[in-house]
Amino acid sequence: MRDLHFILVLASFAFSLVTAGHAVLYKRDARAALGWLALCLLVPWVGGALYWIFGINRIRTHAQDLHRRGRWKYLKDKNLDAVKNTDLKVSVLESFEPLHRLSTAVTQRPLLTGNQVRLLQDGEEAYPAMLEAIGAAREWVYLSTYIFDSDETGRQFVAALSQAVARGVRVRVLVDAFGAQYSFPQVSRLLKKAKVPFSKFLPFSLSLDRFHPNLRNHRKMLLADNRIAFTGGMNIGDRHLVQKLPRKRRISDLHFALTGPITQELQNVFLEDWFFSSGESIAPATPDDHSTGEVLARVVSSGPNEDFEKLSWILLGALSAAREKVKIITPYFVPDRVIMAALNAAALRGIDVEIILPQKNNLPFVGWASRALLWEMLQKGVKFYYQPPPFAHTKLMVVDGYYGLIGSSNWDARSFRLNFELDVETYGADFAGDLENYFQTVQSRSRPVTLADLRRDSFFSRFRNAFFNLFSPYL
Repeated sequence: MRDLHFILVLASFAFSLVTAGHAVLYKRDARAALGWLALCLLVPWVGGALYWIFGINRIRTHAQDLHRRGRWKYLKDKNLDAVKNTDLKVSVLESFEPLHRLSTAVTQRPLLTGNQVRLLQDGEEAYPAMLEAIGAAREWVYLSTYIFDSDETGRQFVAALSQAVARGVRVRVLVDAFGAQYSFPQVSRLLKKAKVPFSKFLPFSLSLDRFHPNLRNHRKMLLADNRIAFTGGMNIGDRHLVQKLPRKRRISDLHFALTGPITQELQNVFLEDWFFSSGESIAPATPDDHSTGEVLARVVSSGPNEDFEKLSWILLGALSAAREKVKIITPYFVPDRVIMAALNAAALRGIDVEIILPQKNNLPFVGWASRALLWEMLQKGVKFYYQPPPFAHTKLMVVDGYYGLIGSSNWDARSFRLNFELDVETYGADFAGDLENYFQTVQSRSRPVTLADLRRDSFFSRFRNAFFNLFSPYL
């Protein structure tokens, strides 16, 4: 019996040591590595088991394996060719040229001319436009979303997609497996009954190499006939109808309608995701020369399958490029120290940095962790505002009235490192002006956050906020 006990202790020590060593070697974030190290050594067996289930990025390994075998080669090579062929024709303001070069290097996607981007506020504007696009499609409709509720709005989309299938349109729907759990019955039942082809992204599995509960496809896009695309932060469900639901359940958001060459790049992102999830390879439609506006735009697809964190690099580049003002709206704001330093440095350089957050967060622990960071940033000159309910899910950034970043990403570790995200960079004064006008409208009904406000927080509140901020790499 003593021998068995000794063997178990020795095995526990060896398992914890090997696991902790793996975390130290392969975790890029020092705080995350330290957290796993402590958990493995202080909670034998349990800590190690949690690390091998939640802490390993098997998605990147699987993605790189597929790429090495050439199964994603077509899409990747098209993007590289587009960069070579298109960049020579693009010019941006001189102060943003370094950012343009950085984004080209990081994304390996082209900055495309001739696009138009239109703001759609809340479900009242976005959903009718999206349903109209589905109804007008004649060749194909691709839809990817994080949450697809089975409520009245969700059923309208299922009906429109089913009608498109009946017309002979190629329809493909991709729903995140975790996001699908938000409604009952799950929309997959409705899609299956309506004979709409769909796939769940990273479905739950007991197989260790396919178990990814911490990785989510947070991308939102609807594409119709290479003619029009929709992307932004809006999911599909009644929750985004702010004029219909009770105040506590409403979620305000922005979505965007895009036309022009950018739709081809968005199509490539979807088809890559679809292949990854379903195994079905669909060749991209032949690009059309259909310039529709004056916006320069680039797709930024980021995720845990990438070699480095594209979004973080682009945000750092944009903050460095700023000469006058930076305006940000985000629902979740728990940036790492590097991004915080860049925001603080911009404010100390005399840049007017303004950030609007929701007054009441739908994820309270994220709001608490966020508030713990405000003190340091307010001291450096960054300005914060709390937007009153309904909860605002809007995500946008605009720099110097010329550069814009829109899409699905939040300013937190989940978007920077764990989620598959989709954003669009834009260059151009007209669209940036639209974003600034929206920002100013929201700002006019928001209240400033001051150091005096933070000083009035109770000891319990400050301790709670600081405690939850300890978990910021995992929120």
